[in-house]
Amino acid sequence: MANSVNYIPRSDDRFNAWAVNLLRYIDFHSANWDTPAVAFTEVQAMLDPWKAALANADNPETRTKATVKVKNELRKAFEAEIRRVVKAYITYNPAVTDADRDNMALPVHKTTHTPAPAPTTVPEFRVDTSIIRRLTVHFQAAGSKIKAKPAGVHGAEIRWAIIDAPAAGVETPKLGVSTLVNSSFDTNSPLTLEFDEPERGKSVYLCLRWENTRGEKGPWSDIMMAIVP
Repeated sequence: MANSVNYIPRSDDRFNAWAVNLLRYIDFHSANWDTPAVAFTEVQAMLDPWKAALANADNPETRTKATVKVKNELRKAFEAEIRRVVKAYITYNPAVTDADRDNMALPVHKTTHTPAPAPTTVPEFRVDTSIIRRLTVHFQAAGSKIKAKPAGVHGAEIRWAIIDAPAAGVETPKLGVSTLVNSSFDTNSPLTLEFDEPERGKSVYLCLRWENTRGEKGPWSDIMMAIVP
């Protein structure tokens, strides 16, 4: 087995066969890995363009400096995306077994893993109010383009409460997490909160924090407000 850095085959032909096997295995097994539905979409979409570019570069009738350059650029981008998804969704995912990794020709790490550290970042999230009597909270790692969680994170806890506006002339109380008396947890985005008809139009204050695979919790995000639609 190659080491964790250089597990990708060097030659184009071996890389192609390895990538085809990897993505075929992911396609058949990733539903059991507790990963977002779109986790492997981008890398899967890169396979066919790569295979076409390799065929053009290998065929004596179409092999030119331009087709070789296209092939090399696509391989570089394809490799980078493979490394990203393997690190984000496979290497430290407890749902992926050593047998899975062996079948994908990926490194099988020693069983004494370094425990996942307590989260130090806060979730980036937005609240969708497009469905009546429902708040849909989409959360992800800060800066991520997909609904990804940081490595070692099991899910997100949300604290929330409906807090009525104070009467006229009364100072608005300073909100803290302790005032958000309701709690929910989800391993995958989005997290939904359902409300009753009399609660429509009321203000819901909420914040989120990450929890790792050992139950250790990170810092709370800022508290934000949404209106029950």
